[in-house]
Amino acid sequence: MMAKATAQTIESQPKAPITALILISGAASAFLFWLIYVHPPSQEYATRLLFLPALNALFNGMSAIALAIGFSYVRKRNLTAHRASMLTAFVFSVLFLVSYVINHALHGEMRFAGHGPVRTAYLVLLISHILLSVVALPMVLITFFFSLTGRFPQHKKLARFTFPVWMYVSVTGVIVYVMLAAWR
Repeated sequence: MMAKATAQTIESQPKAPITALILISGAASAFLFWLIYVHPPSQEYATRLLFLPALNALFNGMSAIALAIGFSYVRKRNLTAHRASMLTAFVFSVLFLVSYVINHALHGEMRFAGHGPVRTAYLVLLISHILLSVVALPMVLITFFFSLTGRFPQHKKLARFTFPVWMYVSVTGVIVYVMLAAWR
């Protein structure tokens, strides 16, 4: 009887933290939208830290590599290495986010200079990247929450969706950078 009550308590507990993670993700997405599309960058900083877009791409690429390594470890059932790889991917994603915010606060939105079909391809890629990055943030946080609190069945269910979305966002972030740099 006691075990059944404890199991019910554990199952009902994640609602408040999950709601908080979703709200935090929504607030972060709203802030980024404001920063990129509403907030005008200061001309005073226009020539400073111009390496940030390349650093963002590096962090995205490193996150994708850590995700791929983590995926291979979980398939081999090496859960300790899997956890280390996923934490590494998370750290690279956090570093990306910090660098991304600084870059956009200083420099604003970057415009793609290409025309014709390449511009269409870029915009399709960019829009899918942006939309899925908004979805990825709460998914990643909730997947980590389930893992760190020992809710492995829920973690495994959600991770099946989180992994490909997170990987897509990381890889397309690098592609967006390369396209912007190539058509500068």
